[in-house]
This record gives sequence, C-alpha cells and structure tokens, in this order.
Amino acid sequence: MEMNELASLIALTLGVGWASGINLYAAVLALGLAGATGYADLPEQLEIIQDPMVIMAAGIMYFAQFTADKIPGVDTGWDALHTFIRLPAGALLASGMVGDQGAALQLAAGLVGGSLAAASHATKSGTRVLINTSPEPFSNWAASFTEDIAVFSGVWLMLNHPWIYIGLLVIFLLLLIWLLPKMWRAIRYFFDRLAAFFGGEKPTPLSPDEAHIISLPHRPEP
Repeated sequence: MEMNELASLIALTLGVGWASGINLYAAVLALGLAGATGYADLPEQLEIIQDPMVIMAAGIMYFAQFTADKIPGVDTGWDALHTFIRLPAGALLASGMVGDQGAALQLAAGLVGGSLAAASHATKSGTRVLINTSPEPFSNWAASFTEDIAVFSGVWLMLNHPWIYIGLLVIFLLLLIWLLPKMWRAIRYFFDRLAAFFGGEKPTPLSPDEAHIISLPHRPEP
C-alpha cells in the first residue's frame, strides 16, 4: 500500500469516528453522497450508505438534528439520547472503512473509531451544556452551524487532503486533553449551583480559567 493510500485509509478510519461523535447524520449523508456520485470509492462494507434509501434517511435525520441543535435545552436532550447511537455508529463506520484488511484490523479500527466518537461527542455535548447557561439562543445557533461546517469540511479533507486532516485531528486531540478536565469541572459547578439553589448549599468555587469557560466571573470564597 502506497503512503498516500495509507494516509487516506487512516484519515477516513479516524475521521468517521470523530465526525460521528459530532453529527452522525451529516457524516453519513456526506459520505453517502460522495459514494453515490462517484466522488469517492467507499469500501464494500460501507457501500450500503450510498444507497438512496440510506441517504434519504440520513438527510431526514440531519434536518431533525439541524432543528433540534438550535433550541437551548433541546440540543442537550438530543445529545444525551444520541450517546447510545453515535458511539457504536462511529465504531461500526470505522470498522467498515478498513474493508477486507482482516478481522483484527477491523476490531482495532472499531475500538479507535468508537473512542474518537466518544471524545468528540463528549466535547460537543459538554460545550452545549455550558452554552445553555446563557439564556440567548444565538450561541446555540453559532455552535450548531460551526459543528455542521466542521463535519462537512472534515469529510472533504479526509477524501482530498488526508495528511492535513490527520494533522488537524492530532491538534484537536491535544486540545481535548487540555480542555476536557476543565470543561467537566465547569459542568459539575453548573449542576452544583442548581443543587445549591434548591438545597441552600454553596457550590465549590471554580478557578479563573474554569470560570472563564462558562463566562462566569471568578469569585473567591471569603
């Protein structure tokens, strides 16, 4: 296998996992259309996603997510429900991308694809919880459009510039390692504030960086 072919295989295998965690239906729709129009040659195991019925179903569900993602609160509920859909779908798509390379490689690809789907899903859903601390809807719209653009652009890069996509994915993972602990502590603080509101207890204060993530001023404890 040539280096460019190997890079393309790696980019697509990792990329479908990453994209599934953000917007599964956009990823399936983009890849299905690419395969159906001859823009990309999909592995035999994934040729089913270029079937017109699958493309139509992905398009309908993409429109449903496109709408739900714009409504504060509804987007978080949608993400919670899709925890049980995006992760296995990301693993399945990644496994299918390696085609007939062997059962061991398919299993490894599925594990990596599922893990990337979990990572990108956690980032998306965690970000949406924090965005929903703001009552205005514009930040939800901006986040939703950004996610859609990221997925469609990511699929295009996977197919056309795999080395660039792999480099960007590495940067994403490095940023994720730094961001996720801060994000989840900020989310925990948000729910602590809700519990404190109803129970009268004082939540654990955030650091300045963590307070900045949810756009709250840092108030040190007296």
